[in-house]
Amino acid sequence: MPKLADHDQRRAQITSAARRVIARDGLGAATFQSVAAEAGISVRLVQYYFGTKQKFLLATHRAVVADAGARFTERLSALGADPTPREVVHAILTELLPTDAARRRDTIVLNSFHAAALTSPDVTAEDTMGAPRFLVRTIAEQLRRARGDAADQRTAELDAELMVAGTSGLAQTLLVDDGAEARVGALLDRLLDRMVEA
Repeated sequence: MPKLADHDQRRAQITSAARRVIARDGLGAATFQSVAAEAGISVRLVQYYFGTKQKFLLATHRAVVADAGARFTERLSALGADPTPREVVHAILTELLPTDAARRRDTIVLNSFHAAALTSPDVTAEDTMGAPRFLVRTIAEQLRRARGDAADQRTAELDAELMVAGTSGLAQTLLVDDGAEARVGALLDRLLDRMVEA
């Protein structure tokens, strides 16, 4: 009897190959042909599962975001039953930083998508903004929790947006500046000292 295909596993194989191609060669290099070669499968199979380049690119973006979400969940679970707002925000911001090979690759991939949103017909800004908006809302909730019930919601959201933007900038620096890793802990602590009143 022929073996039945595991469609989710096949899709994951293809998006993993696309991530490797994008991290190594840029988003423009992620074609049906290059991704199929990287995955060790036929071009026809990539087309069967995703139909268009835009669909497999967006599936790849979603896979990166899903993996990051799993890491956030794991790190937050490790904090225990009642973490302080500062601990929660620190955990979230730390997960945004490319401090190991997997996070470095994923940061490069996400940056490629953000850059493509400016110039590529295959990716729009709206395609890439869901995760950052979720992070801002989550951090704003923790800032309001730290500041008490009287905290201004709009101020918390603006501060959260600044924190996400600042950490994203720090992630960029870590990709290109070997010396930045030695400063990252102090920079995060300074950011938290200024923004989280816990």
